[in-house]
Amino acid sequence: MTLEELVREVPELEEYTRYMPEELWQRCSIRVYPPGTIIHQKDYKLEHFGLIAKGEHRVINEFQNGNVYMIEKNEPIDFVGEVTILAGMEKTSVTIETLTETTVAFFSRKDFEDWISKDIHFLRLVAHKVAYKLYRSSYNRGARLFYPPHFILLDYILKAAAAMDIEKKHEIILPKTRQALYEECGITVKTINRTVKKLKDEGLISLRKGKISMTSEQYRKAQKVIHHYVNYEDWSS
Repeated sequence: MTLEELVREVPELEEYTRYMPEELWQRCSIRVYPPGTIIHQKDYKLEHFGLIAKGEHRVINEFQNGNVYMIEKNEPIDFVGEVTILAGMEKTSVTIETLTETTVAFFSRKDFEDWISKDIHFLRLVAHKVAYKLYRSSYNRGARLFYPPHFILLDYILKAAAAMDIEKKHEIILPKTRQALYEECGITVKTINRTVKKLKDEGLISLRKGKISMTSEQYRKAQKVIHHYVNYEDWSS
């Protein structure tokens, strides 16, 4: 697949490639990754910039003790390596793992650096995306530091339920393992198990074959419990 063909498939890319230097159209490589693939590894030398055209991915931080912490989930259009390059660093600071089949257009690091030096429109798009992620991270970071696990996990479940359209389905089952919840919520598995039991005893959730489930009635009850905490309509932002 060529970049021209990809732009035809994903018209939103046109805004990003509108003023791209002509020579870069031929120096781009397109790669398609299956779900669960690492496309960007922490602490590796960064040699390429990626423009994610299709697919969802998660950004995680891996530590030497084996713990994994999920920073965020992202949807296209997004980038690979932009923070490292803009910061002038040699090595990557995070790992990116695909959640769905993902299509990425790759350029060499030098080509990306030349591109943003010549194309102020593209530089603004990249800067806006980086600033938005930083804003979102800063806005939400205090919750994990200030609120107890009971609120953090319930907030996560409520957001997931809203995203799964619980009001229409009347009941949802959260397809997450305890390990996944640990990575995404930043709460230890032991604490998650204890918190799940507490939420179940309070009638805010149920369990279906070990998975967390929630009915629309429990959803509304849970909203009242922490209605002051967050606006659940903002799950997609």
